[in-house]
Formats: sequence, C-alpha cells, structure tokens
Amino acid sequence: MKIRAKTVVLGLLAVVVLLVLGAITAVGWQVVLGPDARPVTAEKFEVTEARLARGKYLAEGPGHCFFCHSDHDLSNPEYPIIQEKKGAGWVMPIPDLNNIAARNITPDPETGIGSWTDDEVARAIREGVRKDGSALFPIMPYLEFQHMDDEDVKSIVVYLRTLKPVRNQVPARQLPGPLEYIVKTIPRPLTTPQPSHPSATPEQRGEYLARMATCRECHTASIQGDAVPGLEFGGGNKFNDPGQGMKEIFSLNITKDASGIAHYDESLFIQTLRTGQVTSRLVSHIMPFESFRNMTDEDLRDIFAFIRSQPPVKHRVSNTDPPTLCPVCNQSHGLGELNIKK
Repeated sequence: MKIRAKTVVLGLLAVVVLLVLGAITAVGWQVVLGPDARPVTAEKFEVTEARLARGKYLAEGPGHCFFCHSDHDLSNPEYPIIQEKKGAGWVMPIPDLNNIAARNITPDPETGIGSWTDDEVARAIREGVRKDGSALFPIMPYLEFQHMDDEDVKSIVVYLRTLKPVRNQVPARQLPGPLEYIVKTIPRPLTTPQPSHPSATPEQRGEYLARMATCRECHTASIQGDAVPGLEFGGGNKFNDPGQGMKEIFSLNITKDASGIAHYDESLFIQTLRTGQVTSRLVSHIMPFESFRNMTDEDLRDIFAFIRSQPPVKHRVSNTDPPTLCPVCNQSHGLGELNIKK
C-alpha cells in the first residue's frame, strides 16, 4: 500500500509539473527567464549640435519625456513640472497600478542613468528593457516608441546626457496581481536598423509624430490594458486626474465624427494644444499640454492631418455630464447612455 501511495503521489506531482510547464509555455518562458532582450553594444552616440537640438525638441515636445519623469506642482490646475526636479522621476498617481514610479532619467550615476551606456538607454526607450535586463511596465510607451528611427532615439539619448544630474531614488515597482509576470512577456528586441520614417505627405509625418505623442494609446478606450476594437482615437480611456482630487476622467473622441472633433479646424487644434484650453475652458492637464506647446505649428498641422485621415468613430464621451454606462466601451462616462452598440 505504501508503494502504491508513493506511486500515486509521484504521479500527481508529475501531472502538476506538466500543468505548470504547460501554463508557462502558453504564457511565455519570459515569466521565468525574463524578457526577450538583445545584447547592448558599447557604441557611444556622437554628440552634434543637430542631435542636441533634435533630441531636446523630441524629448520636450512630442515625446513628452518629462511629463512622466518629473514631479509636478499639483496645487496648480495645470500642474506644471517642478523644474528643479526635471527628469528626476515621479510617483505617478495611478491607483490601479499602486502609484507606479517613472524612473529618474537624469545623468545621476546612482539613482539615474549616469552609469548606463548609450545603447542601454536607447534599448529602454524603444524596447522596454532596463540596464539590468528587467522589463519596463508599458505605461512607458515603448510599444509606440519602437517605431522611432535610429537617428531620433540617438538624438534623445544625447540630449538626456545634458540634463542636470538630480539625486532622487524612486520607489521600487509593486504591481498588483500577476501583472509583474505579464510585463516580462511584452518586450520584443529590435535587431535590425530602423531607418528614417516616411515623410512625403503631412499624413505620413503626422503619423510618426502621433505615435511618439501616444495619441492613439491615450484616446482609445481600453479594458484591462487591451484597446477596444473599432474605437481607435474614439476616446474613452480612463485616467485619474490629480488636479481634481483623483476624479475619474476619460479621454475624448478625436476622430472627425460629429461625436468627436468634427468642428475643429487646424487653427482650433493648434490653439488647444498650445493653451490647454478649448476657447475659455481649461482642459484637463492629464494631457501633456506643457510639452505639446513646444511643438512647431508645422508638426501640429501634420498631426492634425493624420488624425483627420482616420475613420470616424461614433462614441460620445464627456467629463462634464453625469457618468452613465456606455454599451460601446462598457464603461461609465458622461453621455455613455447615448451611445449605441453596433
């Protein structure tokens, strides 16, 4: 009987092991081994005036690096960046993610990226892998930044090296539930050169900039991190606004549908991104207007041309009306009850 019991136990253990191995294989062995990551090179990116200027423009404009990586004055409704802490990291007030911290990206050697090689910084920006080989949480929009061409990412790295080093250790990440394991499965290495992006038309130029500005990511409804199909640029992505006591707000529809911004022309679009206001009404600065106002009129026009070229999406979203259940995105937001699911 003892031999039979031992056999049964060993058999059950074998089944458990096979189930565990099957589950890991289905999800990805990255949950055990860490994210897919290419080896970094020792290349030192050449510093030129052109790269410094381009890197500053991208980091402080469409890439809005410092919006996430700097502390803000939350007593101001526009919650501007605290310049003395520029790039030094920020514990972002996102309750669902246990207030995740954006890392220090100043050249401080102990708490920032001063000890990182240029290619390690570039890999983090576009591929979501840190110096130590761990995966970044994709609130860092590396899935959009992976489309950035080689010259532009080098320019950003060159510019970041010029920041004033700030010693500031941000808290370690503590993601809820199984997210810490899922995060490891997301990065994908870039193993081929990324040439300059197509730029023959305003729409092509605008698409490249809109990716960097994460327009689609922010203005598309998502459920548990997955974009709702058919709602691209149609609004409904949920945020907590620290300027309004962490009130839930939703990104607006920016398609050319009547429920979106059909009434916008180039002038109103540029004015809104320059001022953070629509006419006299202040728009929530959860959108990084402080960065976007640094962009040229030409680039803003190109982004508008690209957004205008996208299919219209019928999805009414409001942050001033009482929230009601929306059958289109399955969330409760202003004007939700007026939407009709196809």
